[in-house]
Order: sequence, then structure tokens, then C-alpha cells
Amino acid sequence: MKNTVYFQVFRTNPFAGIGFVFVVLLILIAIFAPWLAPQDPLAQSLADRDLPPGGEHWMGTDRLGRDIFSRVLYGARVSLSVGIIAQGVSVSLGLLLGLAAGYLRGWTDHLIMWLVNVVWAFPYLLLVLAIQFALGNRPENIFLAIGLTGWVGVARVVRGEVLSLREREFVDAARCLGLSPWRIMLRHILPNVLPTLVVVTTLGLATAIIAEAALSFLGLGIQPPNPSWGNMILDGYTRIQFAWWQAVFPSAAIVFSVLSFNLLGDALASPPTEL
Repeated sequence: MKNTVYFQVFRTNPFAGIGFVFVVLLILIAIFAPWLAPQDPLAQSLADRDLPPGGEHWMGTDRLGRDIFSRVLYGARVSLSVGIIAQGVSVSLGLLLGLAAGYLRGWTDHLIMWLVNVVWAFPYLLLVLAIQFALGNRPENIFLAIGLTGWVGVARVVRGEVLSLREREFVDAARCLGLSPWRIMLRHILPNVLPTLVVVTTLGLATAIIAEAALSFLGLGIQPPNPSWGNMILDGYTRIQFAWWQAVFPSAAIVFSVLSFNLLGDALASPPTEL
């Protein structure tokens, strides 16, 4: 029945369908970027620099003559990668700590929630930068740093769900059977937390994409000449008066990607009521 309810989301909520289509499109673009890109995203041609959209260059070229359309397509790979890796770290860590805090309670709950409050006390990007500098400025470390700062929201949501579920009759029955706390959490509580976890993960993907773009825009994320939507905006925003396309198209890619994940996450967060 749960699957039927979530399937109805796409029949009753047009925004959910739009978000889903754009998310699938982003995934396909990231996978097939080498075949979809009309030109090498790293190829420079000073004779073709600052060309407006049209002809062979659908989105124009940048100050080094590189094809912006090809670079936007390859930038989707970065965004999808940061979403998967960062959210994988955030969800894994947040789920583990949220389950432990919500079910075990006592000093375990106090310790984990104290850690959550400490992490949340720091500005998000400042903490990401601190972790990134500690690990080294490599792409995989950037994704890991974003993931290590995003787990607190997951942990709080999971903890709240577990606090409610631990008082249910099926959990009391599992305790009476002598099952260990971790087996109860993983076998009986976790399946009931997964729907909420899917929503949190979907919304977190949008946050991770924005964080990576912000780091790249500050010159601290993906380094040129590798294409990233953030460093493309950094490269083009000072030239927006006479070459607007260099910043507008990567900005639009970020907007549509983040909006798609948010629309999908909001729709899944409030599915239609089962009949």
C-alpha cells in the first residue's frame, strides 16, 4: 500500500512529476555527457572566445573559447557526484547516530545530541572549509567534507522518528522475545524510518549541490580547468555585462537541479492519504 500511495504522488501532484523528470534528466546527462557534449569541454580556441549563443556553440563560449554547453553537461557529473557521495556519508552517519540516540536514550542520547548541537553551532560553509583544509583540497575530500557536515539534520530527523516508534507494540513484542537493541533497531525500526529517510536524502541532495557550487565559486572547490557549475559562474560573473551567457547558463543549471530535487522531496514528504 505504501508504494501505491507514493505512486499516486506523481498522478496528483504535477510538480512532483516535473521534479522527477528533471532529476532523471540530470542523471542521464551526467552518465552520457561524453556522448552528448558536442565538443571537448577542456579544448581552448582563442579565435572563438566570448562568442554569443548560436551556431556551433549553443550556449556560447567563455573567455578561453571553450564551449559552455559542453562544460555545463560535464558539470552535471560533478553535481551528481557530490550529491551521491556527500549524501551517502551524511545519511549513513546520521542514520546510525539517530537510531542510537532515539532508541538507547540515556547518556548515549545526551552525548549524540550534544555533538549535533556543537556541529550546528558552526556556520555550514565555514565548517566545510575547515574539514576540507584538514583533509586536503582534492575533489573526493570536498565531497566528503560536505557529507561530514550534513549528517546533523539526518540524525535529528531519525531520532525523532525512533522516539515515536520505540513505544509501539511491535517494538515491545521484540523486546519480550529477548532481541538485542541493535537487532530491534535494524530489523524492526529501520524499515519504518526509511520513507522519511528518502525524503531527507532527496532534499539533502539539493543542499549538497549548492554547497559544492558555493565552494567552487569561492575558488575552493573543483579547480579549473575541470568544469564545475560553480567555477564557471566565478569565471563569468565579472564579464556579465558583455558576456552574460558565461554565468547565466551554469546558474540556470544549478537552479533547475536544486528546484527539481526540492520539488521531488516536498512531494514525497506529503504523499496523498491512503484510501
